[in-house]
Amino acid sequence: MILEHAVLQVKPGVATEFESAFGQAKRIISGMPGFRSLRLSRCQERPERFLLLVEWDTLEDHTVGFRGSGEYQEWRRLLHHFYDPLPTVEHYEQVDGVRAV
Repeated sequence: MILEHAVLQVKPGVATEFESAFGQAKRIISGMPGFRSLRLSRCQERPERFLLLVEWDTLEDHTVGFRGSGEYQEWRRLLHHFYDPLPTVEHYEQVDGVRAV
């Protein structure tokens, strides 16, 4: 499993509109091969900053499958105009962890 990590800085005054558009966009990404889950969280200290975490089966499911798809173009149309600047996206593989019992 690969964890995609992106800090999304949206333009001032459009956070609510962004959340609404994301509600539409999540239907696109959730139907892609290799998609496992996503979480979008809003920063408490900076309300126009969001953290997007997406779990994929493989790195290629995101970088080749999703980003190379027509669906990605729709994702971009819905979301990318909200960002300033465009986010840096990184991918992580878990090396350790613990859960509460």
